[in-house]
Amino acid sequence: MEEIIIRAIKSGDLDAIVGIDARVLGKARPEYWETKMDLSQTRSPMASLVAEVGGKVVGFILGDASGWEYGIPETIGYIDTIGVDPEYQRHGVARLLVREMITHLRKVGVRTIYTYVNWRDGDLLRFFDQTGFVRGDMVNLELKV
Repeated sequence: MEEIIIRAIKSGDLDAIVGIDARVLGKARPEYWETKMDLSQTRSPMASLVAEVGGKVVGFILGDASGWEYGIPETIGYIDTIGVDPEYQRHGVARLLVREMITHLRKVGVRTIYTYVNWRDGDLLRFFDQTGFVRGDMVNLELKV
């Protein structure tokens, strides 16, 4: 496989991200991703990234540093979404995206990064475990309505 290049996300990456998401989930959500991309452009610089191989976007990661929302200090960051084209999964793309995001968030003062993972998603739990994440102190609460 060619070299994996990690760079900041751009609005021109929208179609590629919609395509990756559709291949992973089995349905296209262009309006959802247009909104997510608009939000990512107003957040922390270099917190949302894409991975390219041979000039083709093959993965993405969206995240941010807290701005004291809900009393969470700015030393907290989070990974919102990560996606890798199924053809490029298990080639280190996601690991490079996470590593680069950590580097950039650290530069803006982030010291702890959170993400949410479905308890039954063993592959994703293993991935984050292998990247150094551990179960945190936060409790996920939900109310079905």
